[in-house]
Amino acid sequence: MNDKRPIRATSGTNHEGTSAHNRRVIIDALRLNGALSRADLARATRLTKQTVSNIMEELEGDGLVTSRESVRHGRGQPSTPYGLVPEGAFAIGLQIDRHITRAIAVDLVGNVLIRKEANLPTSGPTTGTPVVLQLVQDVRTELKQRVAQAEKRLVGLGAAMPGPFGLERDDADNPWMMGPWQRFPLLETLAAGTGLNVTLQNDAAACATAERMVGAAHGLDHAVCLYVGYGIGAGLILGGELYSGARGNAGEIGMALLSSGGRRTVEHNASLASLYEHLGVDPTAPDIYSLIDERAAADDPDILAWVEKAAVDLRWSVHLIETVFDPQTVILCGGAPAALAVRLMAAMQPLLPSNADHPNRSLPRLQLGMTDPWAVARGAAVEPIGHAFDPRFSAILKS
Repeated sequence: MNDKRPIRATSGTNHEGTSAHNRRVIIDALRLNGALSRADLARATRLTKQTVSNIMEELEGDGLVTSRESVRHGRGQPSTPYGLVPEGAFAIGLQIDRHITRAIAVDLVGNVLIRKEANLPTSGPTTGTPVVLQLVQDVRTELKQRVAQAEKRLVGLGAAMPGPFGLERDDADNPWMMGPWQRFPLLETLAAGTGLNVTLQNDAAACATAERMVGAAHGLDHAVCLYVGYGIGAGLILGGELYSGARGNAGEIGMALLSSGGRRTVEHNASLASLYEHLGVDPTAPDIYSLIDERAAADDPDILAWVEKAAVDLRWSVHLIETVFDPQTVILCGGAPAALAVRLMAAMQPLLPSNADHPNRSLPRLQLGMTDPWAVARGAAVEPIGHAFDPRFSAILKS
């Protein structure tokens, strides 16, 4: 391999008792950079060549990495690059939203293999969880049919739903909230019904997880994903890890008041829920995504009027995010149709002045990420992969 090109990797440690962390470091380096030689890995992770060789043998034996065709550079000995095996691990991601649930199966590198969706009953989690469990089972069954070893290599189930979590106020009649679902023992029910380890994120954090592994935040240590969906949120990637806060409510920027004495929040003006209300359309309509996409692409005047108003609050949100978190970039992502997201991006310019507005930037202050109704489910699926294989500080403590 080329010893001059920069390689992104977390430093490993050559002390005893840290083999689990070092395995994660190697896997993360291969995920970030693609195929690398053992020498490249040793140089990038600061592990000894013998440590890297031992780990690579273990990972090969576990079916997580494989050697590629040797590469010769100049007159030196050819080097053998190693890459991740996509079929080395699988995970399922689940999105539970107000009207619909989506499930996705991904492999070790985040490729989407299967995706399915179902409408949720309006009567809440008691009748909704059987629908959710059946959807997960359908994805799981198809995955086993496609890959014989998939069940043995299934590392977990990631779930995502709108926050905020843990609020005590009565919100039964509030269309912005999902109180009954949030108070329901969802993790325990999903774990009991599937036999899998289950994690839970809010939808903005899940979208940020997808961006970090396979999207615009790939390889970045400091990025904030401004999520535009039925609600508004922010997924925080800080110091290379996703920050969720004390109760999983970090990044709930949609709940921020627009004035100290008012009751209007960012969500009331800039969320898809506010757009549906503005247009007088049914958010449960099966073709709602394509309908909005087509109208936005055609520069529908009602759409453009909403965009102009929403961009004001989203521009303020970017300014707030930059001022508080100092990210390398802000990524606009979520369930907004592509044509709508493009128009929002344009209407948000010029951005408000902030500390991020300096001449030495290598990335734009604001860029477009995933605008896909499946992005949340994909991020939810990627989370168990990260939980199992990323070199997270929490994982080091547990090991």
